[in-house]
Amino acid sequence: MSPSATDNTTDFGYQRVRREDKARRVRGVFDSVADNYDLMNDLMSGGVHRLWKRFALSLTGLRPGQVALDVAGGTGDIALGLAKQVGARGLVVLTDINAAMLAHGRDHLIDAGHLRGVECVQANAEQLPFADGSFHCVTIAFGLRNVTDKAKALASMRRVLKPGGQLIVLEFSRPADALRPLYDAYSFRLLPLLGRVVAKDEASYRYLAESIRMHPDQETLLAMMRDAGLEGCRYHNLTGGIVAVHRGYRY
Repeated sequence: MSPSATDNTTDFGYQRVRREDKARRVRGVFDSVADNYDLMNDLMSGGVHRLWKRFALSLTGLRPGQVALDVAGGTGDIALGLAKQVGARGLVVLTDINAAMLAHGRDHLIDAGHLRGVECVQANAEQLPFADGSFHCVTIAFGLRNVTDKAKALASMRRVLKPGGQLIVLEFSRPADALRPLYDAYSFRLLPLLGRVVAKDEASYRYLAESIRMHPDQETLLAMMRDAGLEGCRYHNLTGGIVAVHRGYRY
């Protein structure tokens, strides 16, 4: 539920916290999980997150020499895919609000041999420090649900798109009704257990499960993208709606 205009709180999982405190709390979660982030992604999804990301990347339409931005890019999986698409003559900018995650992303890109044509910038998705019309494509994968003001972030990402540029949002969403009981059992029983055993942090992974439930569903996010001024908006459900890819353009 969205806070009212006079409500200075927002969701942090199932808790209500002061809006100015959410970014700090989210930063604490990702400081804690950064070292095990990639391993936990593989364990939590059975490796399927790689297929979700591959599908999102297949939609970018990027060509060699173009410029792309990956927001809240974590450990760099999407940025690496973008770098392969734009090639040596292009540029990919990887941003994350969390320094620990950004450091992992930078190391991932360096280890993959991308020493040029990639920049890493610590930045808040709500206030991207780039000029209007800078990028042919902007992506955000599994990061929007952690943003305090999602509408402001969507507007910020639209602003930095070139005319004709595309925003791609890959995020957990609302699964089909038939999947929901099993998905809930997995999210609130197995996921925190994996967090406790592998990452030594049950609370952060419980928050991640809760944050998914608080994120706008497919149709709500579609409307938010249109409200942000994006056009031609649509979405693709993956794995029965557990994940969705939303797309929209700046014309």
